[in-house]
Amino acid sequence: MRPYVYALGAVLCWASLPAATGSALDGLSVPEVLVFSFVPAALYLTIQTMLLTRRMAVPWPDMRLGLLRLGGIFVYHALYYTALDHAPLVEGAILTTTWSFWIVVFSSVLELKRLSLATVAVALTGLVGAALVIAQGQGIDFQARYLSGYILALICGLIWSSFSVTLSRCKPDRDYMPAFTVLAACCSLLVYAVAGPHSLPPLHTLGAALYLGLIPLGLSFTLWNRAITTGNMTIIGYLSYLTPPLAVLLAALIRGAAVTPWAILGLVLILGAALGGQRLCKTGRTR
Repeated sequence: MRPYVYALGAVLCWASLPAATGSALDGLSVPEVLVFSFVPAALYLTIQTMLLTRRMAVPWPDMRLGLLRLGGIFVYHALYYTALDHAPLVEGAILTTTWSFWIVVFSSVLELKRLSLATVAVALTGLVGAALVIAQGQGIDFQARYLSGYILALICGLIWSSFSVTLSRCKPDRDYMPAFTVLAACCSLLVYAVAGPHSLPPLHTLGAALYLGLIPLGLSFTLWNRAITTGNMTIIGYLSYLTPPLAVLLAALIRGAAVTPWAILGLVLILGAALGGQRLCKTGRTR
């Protein structure tokens, strides 16, 4: 049960971003979002690790593992921010949530050595539910002029799902997430310097970026790493579908945003998919 509590904790961290920051991040460019979020995340995870281990260092992976994980951490977020910068928010967000679908697919194939139509149907149900929540009754209109943004959003889904499933299969003996985040922060600083010069954003924007670095990046990385290295990835994939509805509910509670019937329907579909997916996992293991 503990891995799934960690997974839900990570999902809650990601879902809290809209409610906590609103539109404060909209004025930042992609290099600015990267550096103002990854540097605090790296500092947070480094200090946390030093306090927990009582050592003035963090575990450092070998070069191959470090480069692989750097792709999952830095490249994913760089493409994610770029995708949402080159595509309408609703359509881009829907396409980026495909990582939950791919986690279910990849982990099912690797664990059960097969992919049943029932698993695909349940995973697609969760994806449809997430789309309903994100769109909230708005029309979804994929336009050719945003094709590059759509492609980047789809690639994001493949990168984060591949990264998560691979890390769960490797089951490293140490938590290398702080080291991965330090590498991502260094890459962010390099991109920021090359893309300069930059002016200092307003304080409320810096505060939103700091929150992004500490919670949806820093704390969520710790929780997600513990979840995927100790739990069943297929079940975790189904749980990750809860990110959009939780974001909507938190925004409603904290900012008074409206919750549409479409969002409620999407939440019902996601919960149904999660329960159905759990039953499929149990059935597959008993065969």
